[in-house]
This record gives sequence, C-alpha cells and structure tokens, in this order.
Amino acid sequence: MDTTTIVWIVVAVVVVLLLVLVAVALARRSRAAEERRREERRDEAAELRRQAEHDRITVQEREAASAKLDAEARMSQAEADQKAAEAARLQEEARRRDASLDEHRADVDERLRRADELDPDRGDAPGTPGRHAPEHRADGPADGSADVPRRDEGDRPV
Repeated sequence: MDTTTIVWIVVAVVVVLLLVLVAVALARRSRAAEERRREERRDEAAELRRQAEHDRITVQEREAASAKLDAEARMSQAEADQKAAEAARLQEEARRRDASLDEHRADVDERLRRADELDPDRGDAPGTPGRHAPEHRADGPADGSADVPRRDEGDRPV
C-alpha cells in the first residue's frame, strides 16, 4: 500500500466520520425541535383546557340563571292562575247575589205597589204611577239617567 492509498483511506474515514457527526447533530437538533413542538402543543392544550373550564363555569352560571327565571315565571303563572280563579269565583258570587237581589227587588216593588193600592191618602189618580213606582225608587229612575255620573263645577265626579 502506498501512501496515496493510505491518504485516500484516511480522507475517506474522516469524511465518513464527519458525515456521521453531521447526521448525529442533525438528529439531535431534529429531536430538540420535535420536543419544542410537543411542549408548545402541551401548552396550547393546557390553555384550551383552562378556557374550556372557564366557559363551562360561565355556561353553568347562565343555566342556573335561566332555571331561576323559569321558576319565577312558573310561580308568577301559578299566582296569575290563582288570581284568575279567585276573580272567576268572585264574579260568580256577584252574579248569584245579583240574581238574589233581583228576586228581592221584585218582591219589594210588589209590596210597595200593593201598599200604594191600599193607601187611601195616596192622592194619585187611578192608572198613574204612585210614589213607589220604579221611577221613584231609591236605586234610580227607570230612564237610566242614574247611570250618568254627577259632576261638580270643576268637572270632578261627585
């Protein structure tokens, strides 16, 4: 083996060693870059989890507020239904009393008419209404003018 061959072998070995060293360095750099990317993804995932947790809490608070409003609405509706039922009951009671009053009013009118017939001092001509005819009753004249509210000079109800 001559010197040139040995030199070429040494140069080849050095080149191969350099190539191996470069390959190892590139592999390390690549691993380091990959590790940095993994760490960045871990950080990003952790941030997403924090935001999601915050948003979950916000959604739960909104759900609670919505449930509270729904409960208040149902309570208000129940109160309104109860008041409507009470109003209907009171209206029915008023109708029942009005019917009863109509019977009593007719009875009182009949007795007053009979009293007018029997009273010798009535002074009315036969066939004319007496003092107790419907237009002279306390609940108002028969022409309906009692339904019009009376007003004073300032146009205020009396």
